[in-house]
Amino acid sequence: MVTKKNYKSFTGLTEFHYGVLNADETGIVETSPERIEFAQEISVDTPQEITRASGDNKTAELAVANGPISVVTSFHKVPMEDKTKILGLKTVGSGVAYTPNMTPPYVACAFARTAEDGGTEWLGFAKGLFTMSSISGKSKEDGSIEFSKDEVNGEFMPRKVDGIEDEDEGTMFVFYDAKGSTTNRDFLFNLIFGKPHPDATPEV
Repeated sequence: MVTKKNYKSFTGLTEFHYGVLNADETGIVETSPERIEFAQEISVDTPQEITRASGDNKTAELAVANGPISVVTSFHKVPMEDKTKILGLKTVGSGVAYTPNMTPPYVACAFARTAEDGGTEWLGFAKGLFTMSSISGKSKEDGSIEFSKDEVNGEFMPRKVDGIEDEDEGTMFVFYDAKGSTTNRDFLFNLIFGKPHPDATPEV
């Protein structure tokens, strides 16, 4: 039986979750992945470069070199509690400090792209660091309101996970769930976070 291919494009973005990896990188330190709501845009860059070897005045071989995977995210606003965790900020009373020696922790993260037919594509990233983009502000003009946004940039590297054929490390994972299904979502969360999705049905 031939499986029908899905050509439905994605029109939405939601469900950004992250977690700080534990010491042995088998999962995250939190009891459940933390969600940052109101994601607006996410861009994933997976650079590849073709290297060419020549001989006898012709191409002898081609090889593909894979660069680091980077993720640029923009949110309506990133709460200070989340900034503190993912950027390694230092607390000062009820505020935070950006210090010369602050060190962001390694994190795993995931988000979903949604389609109009109810399907969901989940993207997960095994291990990386986040940095904050520049901070800007703008005065109101003629009584109009223009909302600001927060950007967080990350770069990701491979991490040992179970279940990859012929490999023991992975950087980015992509899964798809048809409308009404959460099977692959739950598999992805257990794979990279070592914890279920917050809405997953508890195992009996």
